[in-house]
Amino acid sequence: MENAILAFIGGGNMARSLIAGLIADGYLPQNLWVADPNAGQLTELRQNFGIHTATSNTEAMEHASVVVLAVKPQVLKTVALELAPTIQKHRPLVVSIAAGIREPDLNRWLGGDVAVVRTMPNTPALVQTGATALYANAHVSQEQRNLAESILRAVGLTLWLEDETQMDAVTALSGSGPAYFFLVMEALENAAVRLGLNREVAHLLTLQTALGAAKMALESNEDTADLRARVTSKGGTTEQAVRVLQEGRLQDLFDAALKAAHTRSIELAKLLGEL
Repeated sequence: MENAILAFIGGGNMARSLIAGLIADGYLPQNLWVADPNAGQLTELRQNFGIHTATSNTEAMEHASVVVLAVKPQVLKTVALELAPTIQKHRPLVVSIAAGIREPDLNRWLGGDVAVVRTMPNTPALVQTGATALYANAHVSQEQRNLAESILRAVGLTLWLEDETQMDAVTALSGSGPAYFFLVMEALENAAVRLGLNREVAHLLTLQTALGAAKMALESNEDTADLRARVTSKGGTTEQAVRVLQEGRLQDLFDAALKAAHTRSIELAKLLGEL
């Protein structure tokens, strides 16, 4: 891994987070390239991380064994068609972090028979606490799978999917999931303010409670239902609050929300593949 040359096509927030995570893990900056049309962004990346930069995509990936596509989904087809001759010539591993672009579409744009790993990181990757699902096509070797996993593991948890269609469910859960938790935190904070707490106190208590609950769940061998039961004393305040949420059919709301996101993910993947 430490000897592989990585080329990032696109130098936005997600690429920056991956670069920061890789270097923090000991990756050599001289083995990292970034291509982006924004000269100011390239200057900042070069100054902050000591990596190579280029305005030309083909220059950045000329000697790369891994090419990370970190551009917006709407422009990925154009970028992929431009890269296709170089990809076909050098045969690197291609890692896509573009949401909604299916592997068959990307592979076709790149000229076919390309080793492609499609990934779905979520926005907490920006603070190295992301959750990323990965899917590899049949052209990806075990060594390349390990490479792709190492890259995405620099910004959080990683797991593999054997069926690409599951990526739509991943999008609905972890891809869109941060917004659900922000909404719940927003609702809790507002309710606490209405009970008489000032905004700052309500905000800090909400954030720390969310962090603590997530940390407890991550470090426990119990499932979330058992954890909930363990902190819900019979006849106590928590039991009363949970009863109200359950009577309000909270589970049904989340079922409907994830189903809506799942359906839209499928629709967008089809639309983006036809652009």
